[in-house]
Amino acid sequence: MNTVTLNLEPLIELTHDNFYQICQANPEIAFELTAQGELVIVSPVGGEGGSQEADLISQVWTWNCQTQLGIVFSSSTIFRLPNRAERSPDVAWVRLKRWESLTAEEQKAFSPICPDFAIELRSPSDRLKPLQAKMQEYIDNGLRLGWLIDPQNRRVEIYRPEQAVEVLASPTSLSGENVLPGLVVDVSQILKAS
Repeated sequence: MNTVTLNLEPLIELTHDNFYQICQANPEIAFELTAQGELVIVSPVGGEGGSQEADLISQVWTWNCQTQLGIVFSSSTIFRLPNRAERSPDVAWVRLKRWESLTAEEQKAFSPICPDFAIELRSPSDRLKPLQAKMQEYIDNGLRLGWLIDPQNRRVEIYRPEQAVEVLASPTSLSGENVLPGLVVDVSQILKAS
């Protein structure tokens, strides 16, 4: 995903409601909002990236169907983080109890909750540093486990609270650890040599 960031501060401070209205008025464009109030326009992924994203979602979804421990979300879902950023990871999961603690209205809109688990899949046009910063932002806002999957370098960065980022070179699978118990995601095809 190639992104464009617009600083609208000279004209307007984007509130949550303003951002929501912009997204509703432009449903064909994917947006995010930084904690600093910058509007981020996210371009769509290509066929290979879309297929890889679908593969990851389906593996997490299948595990969740068996365990019924939470709710799985696609990259079209925007979460309003405690720092006021509004972000959409490629794959997200929220524990059922936390999801059910939201009102029906909060569940329908851009939910004011940080996922417990998130995956960011690096596209060929993505710069690594902004994705790493985004993963750290998730951790700083309550994420319990995150994977930054980097097919270009055939590696995965694993993010956990209060721990250094762990980097795995060419893993074939990833564990959901104690956050998503029993989840094992096959990443061998995503990280295969081109």
